[in-house]
Amino acid sequence: MSKRDPYEVLGVGRSASPEEIKKAYRKLAIKYHPDKNPGDKAAEEKFKEAAVAYEILSDADKKAKYDRFGHAGPGMGGGFQGGGMSMDDIFSHFGDIFGDAFGGGAFGGFGGRSGGRRTIKGSNLRVRLKLDLQEIAQGVEKKIKVNKLVRAKGSEYGTCSTCGGSGQVARVQNTFLGQMQTVTTCPACGGIGQMVVKRGAGSDENGLVREEAIVPIQIPAGVEEGMQLNISGMGNEAPAGGIPGDLLVVIEEETHPQLKRDGIHLHYDAYLNLVDAALGGSVEVPLVKGKAKVKIEPSTQSGRTMRLKGKGLPDVHGRGTGDLFVHLVVWTPQGLSKEEQATLERLRDSPSFRPDPSGKDKGFFEKVKDMFGG
Repeated sequence: MSKRDPYEVLGVGRSASPEEIKKAYRKLAIKYHPDKNPGDKAAEEKFKEAAVAYEILSDADKKAKYDRFGHAGPGMGGGFQGGGMSMDDIFSHFGDIFGDAFGGGAFGGFGGRSGGRRTIKGSNLRVRLKLDLQEIAQGVEKKIKVNKLVRAKGSEYGTCSTCGGSGQVARVQNTFLGQMQTVTTCPACGGIGQMVVKRGAGSDENGLVREEAIVPIQIPAGVEEGMQLNISGMGNEAPAGGIPGDLLVVIEEETHPQLKRDGIHLHYDAYLNLVDAALGGSVEVPLVKGKAKVKIEPSTQSGRTMRLKGKGLPDVHGRGTGDLFVHLVVWTPQGLSKEEQATLERLRDSPSFRPDPSGKDKGFFEKVKDMFGG
């Protein structure tokens, strides 16, 4: 048992009220609690020392004896370090003053303690779902085939005979302080309060069996690669009427042969022959669904970008629709015949064929800067 002055340990004066003593102990116990200091032996000793001090000062009779005789007074021997008391004994004896400080009742988070019967949840299932660009643009309903744990036919559950359905068991231990009761999680049912009383054919120890199921899923428009959809309650079932797990659907986006995605926007490289770029014409542009014919103005320079508003993808959160950017690239002719070469040679020195960029013909970096709003 600690021989330090309990008033000094708790940091209170001899005239401190019971509420002040309780508050001081609570503050120290939370500070040095094993959950907050895992593996820290020094913190554990301080936690126990605070319990010893509170055990003395919270009991009017023991406090009076200590005030008169100190640690040598009658009935002051032992303490939490002298009688073989475990951490569980401390939690059971003083845990009620902590409320929800550590969740789920007195020290609910320590060592798996739960403050009462607990509800378990089945494990989650994860599947990957491939979608093409049209499905992403419109949204789609998919039916996914999964193998999941379900309650087997013939499996039956009943109240745990060890804890009577409470999820906890109590044991009484004789200590130097008298009889003390410790409440722990039921070892038979793990705190569920239910047990398998009859297992269906082919089921596991929890009365569950794997079955194939078809799960319909509504995919919203605008989802992206790597996005995860959580379908609540469609995962593995839990034994004894617990909560089913979830089905986690991870989106995989199939590459479109022509369109490139950039968030809600799409990009397409349209190649023009030299004549169409010089004289004007039209080019066919693929859309997510269907095609569009885009007019090419005469004297179009390679690298020009045309913007088709609203022809991109919808935002998954409903914040509008992106655009389709058509990047025009003038194709330099290859494999020319002698006649074609001769024709171009006659035009080589023509004033119209001489490069003469004006201020409106922006360079590559200026175009990139404009695209990104810089």
